[in-house]
Amino acid sequence: MKIFRCLVALFLLSLTAFAEEELKIATFDVDATPPLGSDMAYDPVKRLDELTLRCRGIVLLGAGQPIVLCAVDWIGIANEGHDAFRAALAEAAGSVPARVAVHALHQHDAPGCDFTAEKIISELKLPGYGRFQGDFHRVVIKRAADAIRAAVANAQPVTHYSSGKAEAKEVASNRRVEVLAGGRIGRMRGSASKIPELRAMPEGLIDPAVSVLGFWNGDKPVAVLSYYACHPQSYYRLGIPSPDFPGIARFMRGQDVNVALHVHFNGAGGNVAAGKYNDGSQPNRVLLATRLAEGMRRAFADGESHKLPLTAADVGWNSVPVALPLAPYINESVLLEKIKNAPPRGYISLVDQLAWLRWTQAGHKIDVACLRIGNARVLHLPGELFVEYQLAAKAMRPDLHVMMAAYGQYGPGYIGTDKAYPEGGYETGINSSNVAPGVEAVLMGAMKELLK
Repeated sequence: MKIFRCLVALFLLSLTAFAEEELKIATFDVDATPPLGSDMAYDPVKRLDELTLRCRGIVLLGAGQPIVLCAVDWIGIANEGHDAFRAALAEAAGSVPARVAVHALHQHDAPGCDFTAEKIISELKLPGYGRFQGDFHRVVIKRAADAIRAAVANAQPVTHYSSGKAEAKEVASNRRVEVLAGGRIGRMRGSASKIPELRAMPEGLIDPAVSVLGFWNGDKPVAVLSYYACHPQSYYRLGIPSPDFPGIARFMRGQDVNVALHVHFNGAGGNVAAGKYNDGSQPNRVLLATRLAEGMRRAFADGESHKLPLTAADVGWNSVPVALPLAPYINESVLLEKIKNAPPRGYISLVDQLAWLRWTQAGHKIDVACLRIGNARVLHLPGELFVEYQLAAKAMRPDLHVMMAAYGQYGPGYIGTDKAYPEGGYETGINSSNVAPGVEAVLMGAMKELLK
């Protein structure tokens, strides 16, 4: 009996120790700027600017296996490139890839990463596709993994979290605002628009809210994560790597609250850009950044005003693996024949499409994931999602503060709604979207499952 009581006591003690495991956070931040002469998504690097591209994020420890969130100032990270990122960061954090989220911010004066496409270029011996050469990408992956190892060893406690939101005024606008007879989409109001009548049209469907999630050690913010749905371009194609206006806004907020690492994620901005408020003139970059930074500031203040305690029990991570329906024109033999005769072009090229096809046919699925932090939820999704997905997610759980990071696995390219495909327009065309109608049901179902 005495032995039995001792065993029970030891069991209860182990349960108490597990329940009281301390929640900690580690932050990491490394340079992701390509060197002079190397290829970016569209152009080679001609010179470097004052602001560098960053690969940064957080590791949450103490709530089961570590959770890693990473944001990179690149145009996209796809297929085996995305797999390699997640695997390396997971190993460095002592976790598994299923608990790692890696997202691009989608700046255009920046590299893209796709190791599946790199293999195709090597296999076909195609010239002119230097943007797929992955040596520099692997250097950045190693930098990030090394930074995580160092950061985890010096992780600090998390005692509270804050969750706030505010409107970013005169930044985002819908791109698909001109509707022709029969419901077809006409001219697109892109990231920059020089057509006065398009800029004069209403904003259209957007999510105006910037959401901010803060992690605190007592009264000190340690990490501040922000989320906003909008294409990040003010102007580009200058051969100068740039984090563009979201990166400048992030920098401004980092100077305002310098004790914390600021990490920004692009939401479901596939059909949303700054075109109503941007004619492409260079002063607009800082103007848009200032407006976004002001939204971030007010969202952070909103969350800080009702900061709440955070324990390991308040933190959770779930994911749902999904297979997205392939676009009917994604056909290997057709793509191979076209690739041999087509000149290299920027995103999304025939090689990008073939890489997505091969990654999918290899049996891979995309992890749609959800981070739970108290009464906040952060959904992690692939591709250039239309804003309708983000608005639908928020409507599913109006009792929670729901945020979204898109531009995860970039292989699918643009992901429209089922309604958008027959409407036409650039985003759902043959050169932009690698998925088929029916994708909406798959992703909406996954979000519902995760937000239950």
